[in-house]
Amino acid sequence: MYKRRLPPVLFVSCCFLILFSCRKAENEGERTLQKPNIVIINVDDLGWKDLGYMGSPYYETPNIDKLTGEGMVFYHAYAPASNCAPSRAAMISGLNTPKHGVYTVSSSARGDERTRKLIPVDNQIFLPDSIYTLPQFMKDQGYVTGTFGKWHITKDPKKQGFDVNVGGSHFGHPGKDGYFSPYNIDNIEDGPEGEYLTDRLTQEALKFIEQNKDTTFFLYMPFYSVHTPIMGKPELVSKFEQKVGSEGHDRADYAAMIASVDENVGRLLNAIEGFGLKDRTLLIFTSDNGGIREISKQDPLRAGKGSYYEGGIRVPMIMRWPGKITAGSRSDFPVSQMDFFPTLHKILEPNQPLPDNFDGMDLHPLFQEKIQDERTLFWHFPIYLEAYDPKQDDAKDPVFRTRPGSVIRKGEWKLHQYFEDGDLELYNLSDDPGERNNLASMMPEKTEELLNTLVEWRTKHNAPVPEMNNPAYNADYEKTLINKIME
Repeated sequence: MYKRRLPPVLFVSCCFLILFSCRKAENEGERTLQKPNIVIINVDDLGWKDLGYMGSPYYETPNIDKLTGEGMVFYHAYAPASNCAPSRAAMISGLNTPKHGVYTVSSSARGDERTRKLIPVDNQIFLPDSIYTLPQFMKDQGYVTGTFGKWHITKDPKKQGFDVNVGGSHFGHPGKDGYFSPYNIDNIEDGPEGEYLTDRLTQEALKFIEQNKDTTFFLYMPFYSVHTPIMGKPELVSKFEQKVGSEGHDRADYAAMIASVDENVGRLLNAIEGFGLKDRTLLIFTSDNGGIREISKQDPLRAGKGSYYEGGIRVPMIMRWPGKITAGSRSDFPVSQMDFFPTLHKILEPNQPLPDNFDGMDLHPLFQEKIQDERTLFWHFPIYLEAYDPKQDDAKDPVFRTRPGSVIRKGEWKLHQYFEDGDLELYNLSDDPGERNNLASMMPEKTEELLNTLVEWRTKHNAPVPEMNNPAYNADYEKTLINKIME
């Protein structure tokens, strides 16, 4: 039977086409493999000073400390809010609080109504489904996505882009006695009686890494630790009871929780290295807000969780990406967790453009220690958050950790504006990181400059400001209460 042969020219062309297609497929595969795995470790309520590398002689964090020599430490890293839900909502969305309306946990009318001068704005309990999230973006880029621990900003993280969810739902803490199995949280099976939650979540994450070591994954590790209830493993509590602490760093049960987090960070690092993934994994370590001051002081920073003084919003942050981030480097440039989304967008270079409503910035240039222009950061909290421990909080007053207001940091300057009475506080963070010396009256021009910038920002972003007086407010009762607290 006669067989038709391709003309020589056409035959050669087909060969080149096949070769080109194979090379293209190989290159596409290489590009896919070159995408870094992304690991974000987000510790709950871990204070800026609650780590060995930050100078604490009591807390022991050798694995986290080791990261500082392998990556970049950000000493002026900020949470987008001073408590759990709004901070996480802003980090996951890349949007500041006015754009999603999550300002706190549950009601915005916190504290005794007789001490609230204004009616606070309404609070969104959950991040709206319409907002495009970081895990959805990662999934759209071909990543396998998993979250292991506290989610807190919707009921089901799988609806926000996660393929795997262990332990995450709307719960913001593990509940009474919840750090030991049997557990009180959703989406996790009970382990052996007495199993420690931090260990278990890490074990599930290690399974995820092993199952996906040959592809590209996004691992979100939001430990429930070190949120209350403060519960460490008994053997670690006993160890720290034998150790001499210092003022504000001396709780053995809290130190035990930190030690367990560090131990499990070490397990994650060992797995990443053991599977040969270290060089192609970008790892971010941080905390969702400042620590609770009554439990652990953040000196020299003022106050703690729930406050917009530095102790409530400045957080630990380390990034490691071998070959891309200078090992052992440090940065004093102000950064925010809202920067994660635009930074990863830049690194992955997807076809779709960067959303123009992001409130963060690309940190990529900082990885090679390139100098950035002066930056301005904003916080908006148009509601109330009651005191945790009135005498220990170190807040503006003993009744609330914070009252409705906005905050701006521009360069070394930071301005607080309070909506109840228009009070202003101006601080130079270079000279006064503890925010003790209010310069507002002594530096009216600087105060006005920052205030105008803050008001312009609120106007641009339609940030709601409470204006209605609260008819239940009782000035005499408030004064009496404050005097009683401070006796």
